[in-house]
Amino acid sequence: MSTAAVEPRLKRTWGLYEVYIGKKLVMAGTGVVLVLYIIGHLLGNLQIYAGPEQMNQYAAFLHSQPGLLWTARIVLLAAVGAHIWSSFLLWRDKRRARPIGYVKKDDIPASYASRTMMWSGPIIAAFVVFHVLHLTTGDVGLGFQPPTAGPTGEAFYAYENVVNGFRYPAVSAAYIFAIALLTMHLYHGMWSMFQSVGISHPRYTPLLKSLAHVFSIAIAAGYISIPVYVMIRFGVK
Repeated sequence: MSTAAVEPRLKRTWGLYEVYIGKKLVMAGTGVVLVLYIIGHLLGNLQIYAGPEQMNQYAAFLHSQPGLLWTARIVLLAAVGAHIWSSFLLWRDKRRARPIGYVKKDDIPASYASRTMMWSGPIIAAFVVFHVLHLTTGDVGLGFQPPTAGPTGEAFYAYENVVNGFRYPAVSAAYIFAIALLTMHLYHGMWSMFQSVGISHPRYTPLLKSLAHVFSIAIAAGYISIPVYVMIRFGVK
């Protein structure tokens, strides 16, 4: 394809992104990617209930597929970057269009979730960085056991690292707080995503809000159950 044919498409794509609906579509698309990751990550973490052998084998399998693993990481980082940047641009556009917000709030939970999106997102992102340094790279320490080369290959200690990490009450408390923010983020983002793509109807919007509420609470319950389980079963340090 020639450069002359590509340039108009790039201009149209950028032109769509510059308008309000374009940014909303980017938020919706990247939101889908992040939700899928959240579900997949939770399913992996819940393997702690299957015992150390199952969870450690799962970690070893992931690291045995470096191409797939790095592709997922790059896509995830790109989605996070685009999501945060689009969120900032939308917030800026709203501030410019209406410097003084509405006085009346008809939907208090949705309104509160919407108002917390700007600051809850960066807090969640900061905790994710800490979480990676804590349980993936071991830079934070706290009883982290790095992979070791055994007679049949590398041995991973994902189960032991999760248990050792969440036995610290401060770490578990920070994790639970971040998940609580994630719940609000998911609640608002899930149903507003449908509005971004034009799915909005007085009959269906309340249902979408209810489904988003149930989904976000289910995700939160799954994630929060892990540090609670660790502290109850193995005690605290």
